Amino acid sequence: MPLATDKRKTAIIIGAGPAGLTAAYKLLQDTDIKPIILEASSYIGGISRTAEHHGNRMDLGGHRFFSKNHEVNALWEELLPLQGAPACDDKELGRSDLPLSSHGPDPEVEDEVMLVRNRVSRIFFLGKFFDYPVSLKMKTLANMGFSRTMKAGFGYMHSAFRKLPEDSLENFYINRFGKPLYSMFFEGYTEKVWGRHPSSISADWGAQRVKGLSLRKTLVNALFKPFRKNKVTETSLIEQFHYPKKGPGQLWETLADEIRSRGGEIHLNMSVDKIHSEQNHVVAVEAAEIDPNSLNTGSGERTAHTFTGDYFLSTMPIKDLIDSMAVTVPPQVKEVATALPYRDFMTVGLLVKHLDLVNDTSMKTLFGGIPDCWIYIQEHDVRLGRLQIFNNWSPYMVKDPCNTVWIGLEYFCNENDDYWRMSEEKFIQYAIDELVKIGLIQADSVLDAVRLRVKKAYPAYFGSYEHFDQVRDWLDKFDNLYCIGRNGQHRYNNMDHSMLTAMEAVRAIRGMTDKSAVWQVNTEQEYHEANT
Repeated sequence: MPLATDKRKTAIIIGAGPAGLTAAYKLLQDTDIKPIILEASSYIGGISRTAEHHGNRMDLGGHRFFSKNHEVNALWEELLPLQGAPACDDKELGRSDLPLSSHGPDPEVEDEVMLVRNRVSRIFFLGKFFDYPVSLKMKTLANMGFSRTMKAGFGYMHSAFRKLPEDSLENFYINRFGKPLYSMFFEGYTEKVWGRHPSSISADWGAQRVKGLSLRKTLVNALFKPFRKNKVTETSLIEQFHYPKKGPGQLWETLADEIRSRGGEIHLNMSVDKIHSEQNHVVAVEAAEIDPNSLNTGSGERTAHTFTGDYFLSTMPIKDLIDSMAVTVPPQVKEVATALPYRDFMTVGLLVKHLDLVNDTSMKTLFGGIPDCWIYIQEHDVRLGRLQIFNNWSPYMVKDPCNTVWIGLEYFCNENDDYWRMSEEKFIQYAIDELVKIGLIQADSVLDAVRLRVKKAYPAYFGSYEHFDQVRDWLDKFDNLYCIGRNGQHRYNNMDHSMLTAMEAVRAIRGMTDKSAVWQVNTEQEYHEANT
């Protein structure tokens, strides 16, 4: 593969997820630097990609397009304009409360469109539905029963007057919800997700994912909602969000096409193995191009390439980045990076005739079932973590959205544990059996199924993470290396925060700021609660 021969400066970007793609686009938009993206997999979008199986599309993890940042929102709308006419389910169900764009495209005619969707996500616990975030509506209290309700009330009052030191995720939750509600709705589920008890997980995770949410704010939001207009709302409390017609991957594929059209390069199946530097200045990366056809035969044929550049932006997992550095890494830095924990992820897609759940809400659906986008499964006797209903994310994700229900069963695991290594057929049956066990489907309702696995999906906040600053400080010594994105910073960022790290990195390259701004994304208060 010949190297670029033009005289422009070059940025080598490792990874074609939201951060890597955003960095490439902003470089093309705001500088004369040519971006070259090296992506180890054969697809665009990272964990935000959309997978397709027999005409049905899957969103890996569920990605709401909602941000308090104007720059992020502007880029999304630039790529996929907001719908200007009702979608097929909007028309069929008579939805009239959608804020449509006056000049937006018609999703029934055009594909490049962002839909407005109603946010419905609930908790399934004790065989009943509870609001998420947890509310204290009469229905919630009835589902909990008198004894649990009284314990929850007194527990919350106790937590309001006696705060615990926030040295763990457990105390973080107890301070905001009280111990009884924490035990009911957070303790078991958190352990299911992370494989660790919340008492051994850093409170940093709660500060990033739950942010300003608390039972008090939930109640205040419910009480004063009728009197609010255009006010900032906690991310976890939003009631509508935007969503690409054909899933999140559609937006990232659109952005990739735009990058190519502007002269950027994207190389798939290109795995970075070595990163070379001279006097704290990265000069080149070695990458192996993997023939995707050889993966099926087991030969794994690899062709070596070297890419030189002026700037290097990495979204690869920090432990892999450190392992790839072709210099002597300080032993303590190496030890911390090697031990950084991750949680891996599997989704089982099931096409079913119907769900055995009664829609007791006022919101209707094309298939006559519940309106939830996803459901947190908090039953303690199953490993299933979340259940997505793709029909409700977008009816265009499903081949026959009126007569079938396309769902995603999400499992959290560790790479190479017993569940990860289970054969696809065996694990699919395991997942079906769990849904039958908790009464969500009948076994004979399943029409089709597939399993997808994602490595290092979630950077975790325990183990050597408490010493992560040592790794960051060492990496920051390389003057032209920028760590961006979720895995690139070992930080559980949403899509918009991953994009913001890329935007800040480009600003740093332009001399408008410094590297510290890249690391501050999703840590400063302005990113948490202000409409920036």
